[in-house]
Amino acid sequence: MNASRLESEVRSYSRNWPVVFDQARGSRLTDRDDRVYLDFFAGASALNYGHNHPVLKRALLDYLERDGIAHSLDMLTVAKEDFLREFGARVLGPRGLDYRVQFPGPTGTNSVEAALKLARKVTGRHTVVAFTGAFHGMSLGSLAVTGNASKRGGAGVPLGHTWRLPYDGFAGGEVSGLKLLDSMLDDRSSGMELPAAVIVETVQGEGGVNPAGHTWLADLAELCERRGILLVVDDIQMGCGRTGPFFSFEAAGITPDIVCLSKSLSGYGLPMALTLFRTELDVWRPGEHNGTFRGNNPAFVTAAAALREFWADSALEKQTEVRGAHFEERLGDLAQRYPAQVSARRGRGLAWGLAFREAEVARGVADAAFARGLLVETSGSDDEVVKLLPPLTATDEELSEGLGILGESVAATVDA
Repeated sequence: MNASRLESEVRSYSRNWPVVFDQARGSRLTDRDDRVYLDFFAGASALNYGHNHPVLKRALLDYLERDGIAHSLDMLTVAKEDFLREFGARVLGPRGLDYRVQFPGPTGTNSVEAALKLARKVTGRHTVVAFTGAFHGMSLGSLAVTGNASKRGGAGVPLGHTWRLPYDGFAGGEVSGLKLLDSMLDDRSSGMELPAAVIVETVQGEGGVNPAGHTWLADLAELCERRGILLVVDDIQMGCGRTGPFFSFEAAGITPDIVCLSKSLSGYGLPMALTLFRTELDVWRPGEHNGTFRGNNPAFVTAAAALREFWADSALEKQTEVRGAHFEERLGDLAQRYPAQVSARRGRGLAWGLAFREAEVARGVADAAFARGLLVETSGSDDEVVKLLPPLTATDEELSEGLGILGESVAATVDA
């Protein structure tokens, strides 16, 4: 039987890349016909350190070969203790972050659901403020704070308890979401009650690679603190070094009340998520929020190994920031070369988007890149943005190669 006939129509990436992948190493994947592809997708930023990194793979194999615990719910294990020790020493401690660590389940939407539930439990309030262009997950609570119409449409039920505000730069920057929020909370006739939380991505990935300005983020944090609103940063796609620092909010100089992490947290593509929150917010009762797969010990092993390998110093952070400047320059050249087709290039670190005036052109560029051996995806309200998320560990030569293929793909699509 044809295996693809068994899989649901909901599949998506296999439609855009209609080959059967078999192996992967570093920044490259190989299909079963031995064709090699350069990966500028990186598992939607779940593979920041590339595929099958040898240090992480060795740690995982050693653990499995000695019959280390695989499944544990939230029982104490050596693997969990090792991860928590490394996370505290290499991430939280150096940044002066007094956060409790919750293991909410295997993936990003579990982290968001826990964050929203906790914010409502702590404050006793129900409403959450979210932003235009946001994507926070596919379960119902996460969908309620997601902006994309097609994804929200799959819920099948009304999605409420959310106030939607303009993100930084919305409508050409003519509408200030923060001023609107502040003004409505001042006006007792606005119909807006004090929300439990505000949830935000510092760089919207699925929304089209939209980076919020550092000043805007600082102003948002000040507003939340002044009003007694909890600030939740969804760092699922942009955390773990994607924008340079371990947390994407560091450059703005803010300290969120709650942080959502997943994707590259395990470092190996294994399911793992965390919800971090200030110690005084830890009002959970034992077992009040749980899940069968919140204790993924193989993921703890590779996550701890990744922290030791990549976050013992600031080398990876500095390298990513330098490479981000290179991407900005190269994509800027493309935007200047094709002003009739390219509306913008935007991003931070190694998360970049090339926005096209017509979604069909973006799709054509992504398809042309695939034909030339480069994997890129599209994002944005109408999939009008070609999104670039190469592994942070890619070589300079691989990054130049990918940008060269992208340039060829734009030329082939525009001139066709």
